[in-house]
Amino acid sequence: MFRSVAFAAIAAGLMATAACAPITTYSGFQAIDANPKDVKVGTDTKSVVRGRLGSPSATSTFDPNVWFYIDQVKETVAFRMPKTTRRDVTAIAFNKDSEVVESVSQYTLKDGKVIAFNDRETPTRGRELTIFEQLIGTVGRGTMLPNEDEGVPGSRPGDRR
Repeated sequence: MFRSVAFAAIAAGLMATAACAPITTYSGFQAIDANPKDVKVGTDTKSVVRGRLGSPSATSTFDPNVWFYIDQVKETVAFRMPKTTRRDVTAIAFNKDSEVVESVSQYTLKDGKVIAFNDRETPTRGRELTIFEQLIGTVGRGTMLPNEDEGVPGSRPGDRR
């Protein structure tokens, strides 16, 4: 009897730890036959790089002659937010005229910078109504009162805006 209870407790413990095993997600460029690190500076051209590695993950916003090959690994445990465990970025810069590779740079997760986003709202033009104006409704906005702009140039007769 004691043995079966102990066995059930061990089995339940193993299943509980298996349920908390991280789920690994791979995204971005996956090097199968060729690696971006193997690109030769001064020899390879855009067409050779595209033929060997495929289309880049991204191109530079300001210079279309800089290509990025990005891959990353994320792990998710149970209900927690995914955590990036590895990120590799290979930046390949080409000469503008000859389209020959000028430089190959490697960046990892350690090279990245954390950016703190401001989650406050941007104020908009206009004003906020007070509680009293909201309760009274259109009286606070002036639409129930007579229009005082009758003789002002640009106003139409009988227009009650």
